[in-house]
Amino acid sequence: MTNLRDAAMNSKAWPFEEARRLLKRYEKKAPEKGYVLFETGYGPSGLPHIGTFGEVSRTTMVRRAFEIISDIPTKLLCFSDDMDGMRKIPGNVPDPEALKPYMQQPLTAVPDPFGTHDSFGDHMNAKLNSFLDTFGFEYEFASSTAYYKAGKLDEILLRCAERYDDIMAIMLKSLREERRETYSIFLPLSPTTGQVLYVPMKNVTKDGMITFDDVDGTEVTIPVTGGNCKLQWKPDFGATENRRGGVSMCSSTASTASGQRSSPS
Repeated sequence: MTNLRDAAMNSKAWPFEEARRLLKRYEKKAPEKGYVLFETGYGPSGLPHIGTFGEVSRTTMVRRAFEIISDIPTKLLCFSDDMDGMRKIPGNVPDPEALKPYMQQPLTAVPDPFGTHDSFGDHMNAKLNSFLDTFGFEYEFASSTAYYKAGKLDEILLRCAERYDDIMAIMLKSLREERRETYSIFLPLSPTTGQVLYVPMKNVTKDGMITFDDVDGTEVTIPVTGGNCKLQWKPDFGATENRRGGVSMCSSTASTASGQRSSPS
């Protein structure tokens, strides 16, 4: 093991370079939760594919490299963004016309066109688990819908509301000018249609109340907690990591290649 670890500490292969960067975080102290959490994301709007495999395999490569150079235990969380709205109806589902009334609703609120699961999102999540199991990946599965509705992210959502202006200032720097006009880190669910809304906030209070215009133009005020809204993907990524007690560090090689999230924390 010593020879293997010595070789890994000097390897120029990118998984080992990423693993060494991560190890530097724990030079003085191991993580309080007792392990390093690696996280990868999946958008269940369609079947898992070669990009999904690449997303999980690259993260696993860094995880395995880390295990060689460190004695700190690791875990891999595969997080499904199944609370995202359905933006497009796949062409390979039975009776696609029947799904039109559910456009922009969370994928776990869309009926399963195959009739095997409670929702379209649940169906695709099952496909993901079967897909990953086929290749022997070791992982824990988590659902965005389950996290938000169970209140697992409420504390972080309230913190985001309290620091809304500061977070927005960071996010707006990365957006095109036209996108900045309507951007908000919060994506509320319409109280009338159930759709995930991409609308600007008219007001955000420090105790977690947001005001915006609903689909019909009616002004609505709701709490950010209790599954009433979700976060945009970048803040969402940070929120799920911090919920598990970590600090995010995106692997530039993985995230650039896949366009999805891949991070150890």
